Amino acid sequence: MELLRNAVRPYAWGSRTIIPELLGRPVPAPHPEAELWMGAHPGDPSRITRADGTERTLLEIVDADPVGQLGARCAEQWGNRLPFLLKILAIEEPLSMQAHPSAAQAAEGFRREEAAGIARGAANRNYPDPTAKPELVCALTEFHALAGFRDPARTVEFLREIDTPGLTRYTELLAAQPDADGLRALFTTWITLPQRTLDALLPEVLDACVLHLKNHGRFDVECRTVLELGEAHPHDAAVLAALLLNRMTLHAGDALFLPAGNLHLYLHGAAVEILANSDNILRGGLTPKHVDVPELLRVLDFGCPDMPVLRGGPIAPGERLVVYRTEAAEFELSSAYWAAGEDEELELGCSGPQILLCVEGALDVVCPDGGPARLRRGESAWLAADDPAVTVRPADGAPARLYRATAGGC
Repeated sequence: MELLRNAVRPYAWGSRTIIPELLGRPVPAPHPEAELWMGAHPGDPSRITRADGTERTLLEIVDADPVGQLGARCAEQWGNRLPFLLKILAIEEPLSMQAHPSAAQAAEGFRREEAAGIARGAANRNYPDPTAKPELVCALTEFHALAGFRDPARTVEFLREIDTPGLTRYTELLAAQPDADGLRALFTTWITLPQRTLDALLPEVLDACVLHLKNHGRFDVECRTVLELGEAHPHDAAVLAALLLNRMTLHAGDALFLPAGNLHLYLHGAAVEILANSDNILRGGLTPKHVDVPELLRVLDFGCPDMPVLRGGPIAPGERLVVYRTEAAEFELSSAYWAAGEDEELELGCSGPQILLCVEGALDVVCPDGGPARLRRGESAWLAADDPAVTVRPADGAPARLYRATAGGC
């Protein structure tokens, strides 16, 4: 087992308090801190300091011994790469509206852009790698998001509640075809509106949302969200697109899985996120970054699949460790919690790689070939596939919470 030293990503939408508090640093931070990365992503891999004082990145360690670090099956399946990235998200302001491609779409898009000679680091590159990017977000605090297209019939109800002269014809467009094709038609119409038309329609919609709130209507939360986005991005078509998405609130311990094609937008809160080790993002707006509308439309799923809130279930009856089960082959996230005074030991064995993250209290990680290593709040550790199983227990009798990231199926 090795302790990780992880990179903090200072994006503008981040919080000045969440990550510094987690890591025990002074609060507030001088600049927004948005993400804490744990893994072997080439853009910012975690670092490990060995007993002799030398330091190497986790990426270098995996590259030097992929079978020992990842296990034979994982190394073969994922081309000697760690297939997942674990993060802490600290969101103070909404992110961009975005979706991710399937494995087939990513592979095809990557080949197409390679053939076109688009540099992998170019601003207009959609597919810097040929892999899918499913993700799971698990709330540490109350966490707010837009995710997936709402059932069209319910959306028609919402649009009629905030009806304006400029909005009516779009509402009736969806009412005439309240299905996936109708959603596609309306979303495509809105996301491609001429700027002059958009600049006339958006203020109408925002005023209607204000009136809805004054009248204490049924869609208060949705209207507040649209107003928040409209204030920050007053000329962006994605504000209209937000009218079509499910508005979701997660409580601590709740999780949300975002499969390929799911249009989503994280609004506010702190969370643990696990995702495939990919950079493929198709943005829909609310950002100064590249937005490729035709390519976004190619990958979006308008089928209104259910967006269930996942609360995790025990790996086996009576087990303390609970797992958030998803369809993702690249990763699996599990967690364990000990209340004050509980001291039950938890054995963590795995045929593949593991990252352990302590988000509350402190944990003692006991290795068969050595004494316990203390994992404090905000700290994380790497366990290679060829490491022996470890036993985890809370330190000092205080409440403690652990998250474990593994490759899917390990």
